[in-house]
Amino acid sequence: MYSIIQAAGWPIWPLIACSILGLAIIFERFYTLRTLKITPPRLLEEVIGVTRNAVPSHDVLVQLEQNSALGEILASGLRAVAHNPRCTDEDIRGAMESRGKFVAHRLEKYLGALGTIASAAPLMGLFGTVVGMIEIFGSQPSSGGGVGNPAQLAHGISVALYNTAFGLLVAIPSLIFWRYFRGKVDAYLLTLELNAGALATHIASLRKSGH
Repeated sequence: MYSIIQAAGWPIWPLIACSILGLAIIFERFYTLRTLKITPPRLLEEVIGVTRNAVPSHDVLVQLEQNSALGEILASGLRAVAHNPRCTDEDIRGAMESRGKFVAHRLEKYLGALGTIASAAPLMGLFGTVVGMIEIFGSQPSSGGGVGNPAQLAHGISVALYNTAFGLLVAIPSLIFWRYFRGKVDAYLLTLELNAGALATHIASLRKSGH
């Protein structure tokens, strides 16, 4: 491996840094974007069951907030009712929508960086290719006769090919995982929105019935 890095020359080091950063982001996102930490199954049903008679206590709301991203959003709506029982349905939805924006920002964290790596890696590989081509032309004698330096010619070819290949090797997985995480976050955001709307409708029906 070290011999390949040596053959690729100094332009490969930024690509190696991007590959390490990309792997770190991928592992972090896999750990963070787990279903149990974002949208636990049956959490909405449990919250609706608890709120049939009254708004949960402060301690219950704190536990709900710490449960998951969905719990954080649902707790914000319930907290709005607890602070002001006369608040309107729009106030409840607004509270959950505001908290949802913070949650969405957390879910999308580092995805921009991963997308940048996917876009920049081929360009960095192309830069290494250009450096290698410069070395190839530099190995040729300025006069028309004679043969260029074979060692410098071989090194220039190695720099060009290795950087092109490594740039694609970094970019392709980064792009695949960026699209995967992007789709996963979009699905989570839709689920969070639907669950928040269901809780708002439930609270509105309870208030109309006099609970």
